[in-house]
Amino acid sequence: MKKIIVLLSLAMLWACKEQPKETAETLVANTSEVNTKTPEESFGLVIHGGAGTILKKNMTPEKEAAYKAKLEEAIKVGHTILKNGGTSLEAIEKTINVLEDSPLFNAGKGAVFTADGTNELDASIMDGSTLNAGAVAGVKTVKNPINLAREVMQNSPHVLLSGTGAEVFAKERDLEIVDPSYFFTESRMKALERVKEKMKEKEASKTTAFYDPVIKNSKYGTVGCAALDKHGNLAAGTSTGGMTNKKWNRIGDSPIIGAGTYANNATCAVSSTGWGEYFIRAMVAHDISALMEYKGLSLEEASKEVIQKKLTELGGTGGIVAIDHKGNVSMEFNTEGMYRATMNAKGELTIGIYKK
Repeated sequence: MKKIIVLLSLAMLWACKEQPKETAETLVANTSEVNTKTPEESFGLVIHGGAGTILKKNMTPEKEAAYKAKLEEAIKVGHTILKNGGTSLEAIEKTINVLEDSPLFNAGKGAVFTADGTNELDASIMDGSTLNAGAVAGVKTVKNPINLAREVMQNSPHVLLSGTGAEVFAKERDLEIVDPSYFFTESRMKALERVKEKMKEKEASKTTAFYDPVIKNSKYGTVGCAALDKHGNLAAGTSTGGMTNKKWNRIGDSPIIGAGTYANNATCAVSSTGWGEYFIRAMVAHDISALMEYKGLSLEEASKEVIQKKLTELGGTGGIVAIDHKGNVSMEFNTEGMYRATMNAKGELTIGIYKK
């Protein structure tokens, strides 16, 4: 009897010892099947220059070429940084700088006008490796708001600064300050005049929705970028001039972490563009990450769920660009178009404007 008990005990010990080894080997095999790429092989970035009613019939060949050229210029700046081993944060900042310095997009130089005929700029940036973030809202003299957002993240104890205080901090950090006239562009002023005229017509017809026929038929030029570097770190950033004819120091989703920008190494990096009020209510950028983390959805599945279902059902319009920790990219939008581009580790470049 004692011999039988001893033999049974040894058998049980052997089974317990061997089973984890087999399970571990199986897990490694399964993992390698899902993603065999190293960070060096899967780095990349994706950008947007705004989403909205962007129709080919309204675009001249020259203007379309100008948008595509600037998108290509911007993404190649970021890609070069990543290719040379630079960080995702650096790629985000420098890529967005190119878009902020162009009058084509509603950010920096091309910022839209408020109802008072001024320019109020917002921006945010987030580091997926630490979940640290920085943002600014309502600045009027900072040439590149995304640079200030990064300074807030890295050199202040805060996440979000606004208005005069943000500009004081910008001067303390020796960022480039410009006269407000720098942001003036004739096309944006004409856009303000058109919107004000539409608002007068709406008031005359006693329509109650404050922004509705105006916003749904306009473009959103907010710019943004999401990147994965060779070190496996994700980051995202967004910069905007906000909404044409905005009043009362209105702030949209672009400087709101979780709505306009979000990055988490465990999931993805996201930058949003669209009707900000809805992106804030839906916490669009974070929601995509949460669906991946808590429900196991892929980036593509999560993006479609949030943009095509949740945001659309809520009444919001716009889109996102995102990249996950494996280098997969999403450029999801529910409008007629979105200025967008992506470039992967192989150097393959894709540029788009209209809905397919």
